[in-house]
Amino acid sequence: MSDDSPGPDARRPLFERLAALLLRVPEDREQLLGVLRQAHDRSLLDADALSMIEGVLQVAELSAVDVMVPRAQMDVIDVSEPPEAFLTKVIATAHSRFPVVEGDRDNVVGILHAKELLRMYGGEEVDLRDLLRPAIFIPESKRLNVLLREFRVNRNHLAIVVDEYGGTAGLITIEDVLEQIVGDIEDEFDFDEEIDHIVPVEPCAAGPRWRVRAIAGIRQLNEIAGSALSDEDVDTVGGLVTDTLGRVPRRGERVEIDGLVFEILRADARQVHLLLVERLASRHPDDQGAARD
Repeated sequence: MSDDSPGPDARRPLFERLAALLLRVPEDREQLLGVLRQAHDRSLLDADALSMIEGVLQVAELSAVDVMVPRAQMDVIDVSEPPEAFLTKVIATAHSRFPVVEGDRDNVVGILHAKELLRMYGGEEVDLRDLLRPAIFIPESKRLNVLLREFRVNRNHLAIVVDEYGGTAGLITIEDVLEQIVGDIEDEFDFDEEIDHIVPVEPCAAGPRWRVRAIAGIRQLNEIAGSALSDEDVDTVGGLVTDTLGRVPRRGERVEIDGLVFEILRADARQVHLLLVERLASRHPDDQGAARD
């Protein structure tokens, strides 16, 4: 008679099985990730759990500048504007919070909660300045794990990112940080517009950089980056990187394709979601001549 009862390993609680897998203490982050991926391969962790754990580990390595909304992309309100001038913007963007500036974007005077604008329709005479809450300023180098803790402790949802000269570099929200762990958080007001698929970020020494969604079209990236990536076999940037590696990319991996470097910012066991794209540092003219020969 065959014995169909589960073996002793299958009856052990999940945490005991994970503990057994981790008995050999990993010596560095890469070994730890390797153990976790083995756990996924042995069905001890599902793809979503593995992706979130990888996200938690990566958050400690990313800074505000890596995920912030760049200065040029910020939706702001000028304190000198009359309500009828900025209410259209508030309705169109559907954000819950807005940086309020005076004169230019380097002079952020506070944060406006959109719900406070309801008081203007209650018959009250309200000065916009009276509705503002203090703005939180952080440096570009602020680590995301530290920022997330500060967001939670201080109950803040938005911070203004400043550069080394004190100017406004961009903004970052608690949602931006959490998305590095759990993936994109979309609500009924989010729209999947192509203009948001490729966003310029702070340039590096080699030149411009872009934060690129994996679903962005290769042709769109070529137009923006001035590249000549082939779209004969695949249509999207995520598909191109996956096709080049021959497997699903992992967080933190970097791959060079035709003069561009693609770094995986967010991915799970099934697909890549977000990348950082930058140009390769220019080669020495002699090297370029040698390459042509």
